[in-house]
Amino acid sequence: MSESVDLVERSLSNDTETQFLDRVNRQADRLREALRNGSLDNPGFGVGLEMEVYGVDPDCRLATVPDASYEAGATKELGVHNAEINTDPDPLTESGLETQAERIATQFDAADDAAATGDCQLVTDAMWTVPPEEGSEAYLGATETHDGVVFAENMRADPRYTALDNETLRLTDGAIQFDVPGIDRTFPSILFESLATSIQPHLQIPTAERFPEYYNAAIRTLGPVLALSTNSPFLPPDLYSEGADPQAVLDQTHHELRIAVFEQSMNVTSSPKVRVPRDIDEPEDVVDRIVEDDLFAPFLREWITDEPRDSFAEEFWEFAYKRSTYWRWLRCVIGGDPVGDGDERSLRIEYRPIPTQPTLEGVVSMQWLTVGLIRGLVEREHPLTDLSWDLAETSFYNAARESLSGTLHWMTADGERTTDTDLLFDDLFETARAGLAAAGVGETAIDDRLQPLERRVETRTTPSSWKRERVRERVQAGDDLSTAITAMQRQYVEQSRSTDSFAEWL
Repeated sequence: MSESVDLVERSLSNDTETQFLDRVNRQADRLREALRNGSLDNPGFGVGLEMEVYGVDPDCRLATVPDASYEAGATKELGVHNAEINTDPDPLTESGLETQAERIATQFDAADDAAATGDCQLVTDAMWTVPPEEGSEAYLGATETHDGVVFAENMRADPRYTALDNETLRLTDGAIQFDVPGIDRTFPSILFESLATSIQPHLQIPTAERFPEYYNAAIRTLGPVLALSTNSPFLPPDLYSEGADPQAVLDQTHHELRIAVFEQSMNVTSSPKVRVPRDIDEPEDVVDRIVEDDLFAPFLREWITDEPRDSFAEEFWEFAYKRSTYWRWLRCVIGGDPVGDGDERSLRIEYRPIPTQPTLEGVVSMQWLTVGLIRGLVEREHPLTDLSWDLAETSFYNAARESLSGTLHWMTADGERTTDTDLLFDDLFETARAGLAAAGVGETAIDDRLQPLERRVETRTTPSSWKRERVRERVQAGDDLSTAITAMQRQYVEQSRSTDSFAEWL
């Protein structure tokens, strides 16, 4: 405990800030030069995936993920109830994408089997709603203070998380405000951000010169892709205000509350850290944005390891750490794990707004759609980038609130600006198919992955609307909000584990 207290105090000191920023600036200069001279370029596109899940007990209540799951290959996340499954990157080819699908399934199954030894199961979902036995407020609010440093009891024991938490509490006078339909309360820790889980597809771009084209195109896809994938319309019912009208909650709740959870838990600096990023003009802009972003709970490398800086990741450790607190809904990752026998010098788009889907099939389908769409937009010289940034941002927040019913802005392949959902998604899927075909993916494989997502548009049913309808049915039958949400969640967990595709639920 004393070591953690010391690290947190050092992280928040002025001396650390000066040292940290000096290193970031020097590393950024070298990265800008690497972008200019092409040393971050690669022969082709690559893909990867991160998937966050959470643990529940046999009664579907939130539970601590046992260490056995991490020993089986899962990685730790913010809360003790969270786990993350990561795939090593593969080339963007049909075999590479299928390898990704096999990896995510194999690793999830191994971590889930290991969790079972601790009477726990892992859930592919975007928001936990059945609280542990002590209740959501007690669980999320349990803290201890040691020598002036606050420790959230159910947060992962990692000094960097504790430093982030204490930096946030310092900037909010110890009370983090959270306000969404039916809920207006404060929390004493950023742990409430661990309510939400997501998937994050990665797309490696071959050349730095063309990176801005792909990045700016991807910004304009955020709204429609989020609308297609929404999956977090409810929070744990014991967090709703006493006397909250169930019908009002149903009518007003956002389809994707994860957006509000993350933004309200972390947007505490003078410039919001969680938001839709602006367009970039030059490759070097991705470095400049991170350098200019508000400093937040810095760490120095020697506090974590004394190994030599003999790899790309270690050479640019402080810059990468600052990037890890650059929480835009789309960001660039410089470096990372190699694709095949390649090196770790690469440029990747990290696509961040997609909630974890009900089944692994849905997770994989969203990965295929996202990487195919971004590649297809540039491959076809699609006019979507003529859509204004303001409309792209508006689409994103409309999607978070209203899913497929929201006003989504798009530019079709023939240059027509539209908000017609059918026209939009016809063009979106056609473009994604073109991008996957350009990567050598066969038509049958593309159909297998994308048709279940097209079914969502045809039926106007996303995971979030499925959840809302189940709760609405129970409320209309006389259940209170808590009973209705809990019953829906148990049905969701059972179906997510017993079916291969969300399309089977429709």
